[in-house]
Amino acid sequence: MTMQEAIRLFNNYLQSNHKQRTIDSYVHLLGRFEKIYDQRDLDSVGHDEIYTFLETLTQDLAKSTRRLRYAQLKSFYNFIIDRCSLNMKNPCNTSLLRKSYRTPKHVLRKMLERETVDEMINNTKRVRDRLIVELQARCGLRIGELLKIKVSDVSDRTITLREPKSGKESELAYMPENVSKKLTEYIKDNALKSDDRPFPISYSTARALVRRLGEKVNVRISPHDLRRYSATYASRNGVPLEVVSKVILRHQDLKTTQVYLGKINDTEAIRWMDILHGK
Repeated sequence: MTMQEAIRLFNNYLQSNHKQRTIDSYVHLLGRFEKIYDQRDLDSVGHDEIYTFLETLTQDLAKSTRRLRYAQLKSFYNFIIDRCSLNMKNPCNTSLLRKSYRTPKHVLRKMLERETVDEMINNTKRVRDRLIVELQARCGLRIGELLKIKVSDVSDRTITLREPKSGKESELAYMPENVSKKLTEYIKDNALKSDDRPFPISYSTARALVRRLGEKVNVRISPHDLRRYSATYASRNGVPLEVVSKVILRHQDLKTTQVYLGKINDTEAIRWMDILHGK
């Protein structure tokens, strides 16, 4: 089997089983790969050639993107070897490539305490800033989603998120009643029209805002830490993992949510044992 035939087979599989964003990412990688090795037999391309290809392709890219390209090429080979029952090893599965593109160990972040987040919210001087923090900490919105919403996306207790990270056409984010009322009043008080953005600031401005509020309570945080807090707070208060994952964080995979929840300390574990079984 030539490389060109293998890539064509894999592309057909992608078209039937993956979202367009994933397809486009693979097409970019495999298109470059095919230009170099199109008429070569699949098993004739060695791990050293793959290493040279990946290094050339990703030399100026972020480490996370470099690891992604390696993982995609590895998945391509795994699929073809399995689908066609080929008697060959995956050339991406060598110590050189694994070490060069290995995923760093995940460092568990310290969970924000409720008192800390509440103090941050109370320290805000503008209604706009307070809503930015609350919509992340209470509702789990990503900062990029939050900054893009328009007034027309807000409806009672829900916010419609257009073109979310999942690749879907839209998703719903849910608000507690008090946050919903504040957002509605903010929109009304500022006479915002349906096509206006309630939070017309840049990502860097929002990040600086959250950092400053964190410094006031002696914590170093980013906007994403507030989203993570929304999940850990819900989980520690008995909300089922499925609800945390699908409703608050809107993750496609429960494993992703589990990474967000962090490590439970001894005090937390003992508290839950008392709640479940009495003291």
